[in-house]
Amino acid sequence: MSDTEPVTLRPRRIRLVCWVSAAVLLVVFSLVATSLTGGTGNGYGSFQRGDQLAMIGLGVFGALGILLFTRPRVEADARGVRVRNVIGSYELPWEVVRGVRFDRGAPWASLELHDDDLLPMVALQAADKELAVEGVRALRRLHEARLAALATR
Repeated sequence: MSDTEPVTLRPRRIRLVCWVSAAVLLVVFSLVATSLTGGTGNGYGSFQRGDQLAMIGLGVFGALGILLFTRPRVEADARGVRVRNVIGSYELPWEVVRGVRFDRGAPWASLELHDDDLLPMVALQAADKELAVEGVRALRRLHEARLAALATR
């Protein structure tokens, strides 16, 4: 991998867990919906087709909520880095980045900015182990190459 080759990073383990969890949640809610028939117990109500559809709808919304956690991504090239987290996206030129951090015990990597802010990169998770380490190294190479190019100007 060269110093200026674009990099796209996404978490692996959490995506697998989220897709499986979303499917299981949808199946469970669908099974519960099909079992909603007859009376509500000692009361005067009874379950209708609308109740079953509402239960399936809740399963769909729950599954979509879980799938939000598959959204994180980091894209970087010679010009800058684009970070997309569960909520929120950022596009930064390399000039505002002081360094790429992946502290011991941290759940994910982060960008240290010149204004002393830390921007978390949820796409580079410690659970992905070597994949995350290689991603951080690739981002550091791009950052160093950009700083070297700016220094020669």
